[in-house]
Order: sequence, then C-alpha cells, then structure tokens
Amino acid sequence: MLVNQLLSMKSASGKPGIEAQTILTIRPDATLGEAVKMLSERRIGAVVVSEDGRKPQGILSERDIVRQLGARGPDALSTPISEVMTRDVQTCTMGDDALAILERMTQGRFRHLPVVDPDGNMLGVVSIGDAVSGRLKELAAEKEALTGMIMGA
Repeated sequence: MLVNQLLSMKSASGKPGIEAQTILTIRPDATLGEAVKMLSERRIGAVVVSEDGRKPQGILSERDIVRQLGARGPDALSTPISEVMTRDVQTCTMGDDALAILERMTQGRFRHLPVVDPDGNMLGVVSIGDAVSGRLKELAAEKEALTGMIMGA
C-alpha cells in the first residue's frame, strides 16, 4: 500500500479522495495556548506549523506542549510556537510505501507525517493510526485471497 492510498482512505467530508482532506496548519507566531485550543477543538494530536499553509516549517504535538507545561508551568501557554516546535519535520511523498513510513514513525517515535509534493507543498498528513489501519486492511485482503486459494474459490 502506498501513501496516496492512505490519504484516499481518509476523508474530511465523507467522500473518498485526497482532495477531501483538510490540512490544518498554524502560524509560527501563534501561541501554545492557541495551539492547545485548536488541538482540543479538532480532536487531533499534532498540527503542522506553516507561515503560508503550504510548506511545513515545523510540527507541534501534544507531547511538545506537555513538555513545555511541565518545564515552565501555565506561563508556557503564552510562548510562540516557533520557540518550541519540532523544526526538523520528517515528510513523505505520495509514492512512499506505507509500511516503510510506519517503520520510520515507529523508529523516530513520532506519530504524524506531512505528505509533500516534489516542490515541498503539503498534500495531506498521515498519522501512525492511518498507517496501521492501512496495513491491517492489506493483511485482511491477503488473508481473504489466501483463504480463497486454499478453499478453491
């Protein structure tokens, strides 16, 4: 399974297709408090940081926020995201293998991966949950095919 298939399975509007996915971003000058509100309202675990909404400059996860709160207390919520975001954003492309990105996320201990085109513009975001779900669907299809072969169907 490829990343483009993972994105096709995701849907913001109930319709299949890559164009249905909304890419949420937040500006680097926004505060951690604003990010907390966005993550909470959208029920998501991370948000891509981008000045223009197209090219990722960083990523901010719940873990990043918790670390800041633990270190600095509630005052951390007024901190600009640019001071605490992960700047070395790992990305993938539409043609990447889903199992390979699942392994990358597991080894790197991160759960969200922006999908970019050759120019670095975001096309979507896949999570480790998306990759696991895609892999489970792949395994179920393989099992069904093998069962059919054994049963002579």
